[in-house]
Amino acid sequence: MSQSNKYEKLYQETRNCCGEPFPEIAKFFAIYEEKQARVLDLGCGQGRDGLMVARLGHSVLGVDASETGIRQMMEGANRENLDIRGLVADITQYKLDEDFNIAILDRVLHMLSEEARVCVLGQVIHHIVRGGFVLIADMPSNKPKIREVFASASSDWSAVLDKKGFLFVRRDSTDCE
Repeated sequence: MSQSNKYEKLYQETRNCCGEPFPEIAKFFAIYEEKQARVLDLGCGQGRDGLMVARLGHSVLGVDASETGIRQMMEGANRENLDIRGLVADITQYKLDEDFNIAILDRVLHMLSEEARVCVLGQVIHHIVRGGFVLIADMPSNKPKIREVFASASSDWSAVLDKKGFLFVRRDSTDCE
């Protein structure tokens, strides 16, 4: 069974199957000072992160291959009148056409090949505004290559959280390259 079929079935059987957002991600948003940020949630599933972020007044685009996950996220967003757009798409094929203050990749990169991870991250990097962030929760074994992607992109990325399973990076806000 493919990963997307596995999650489609899981989402159909269990609402909120992934539980609450990771404390590290929740803490980031609890202290994040910008108002009405534009947030990309790639591999959003049922919207555990996207719904939390939208409740804080931010605008969210959630992208996931699971129709059920997107439908459930949008049902929650509509019930609470939250600013969330949901899009059913394979994140390895989806082409970003707008910029964001923050991108969340929560436990999705480990499901991709190394080549696909690099491609997805490469695209995300080019759609984060200066002063913006990329929040990654993933397998510790993938972090060296993920760090390498940011290092090779440019010198304007720096880690703000780097601990087992998490890498949060910030794009410097200066215009110097």
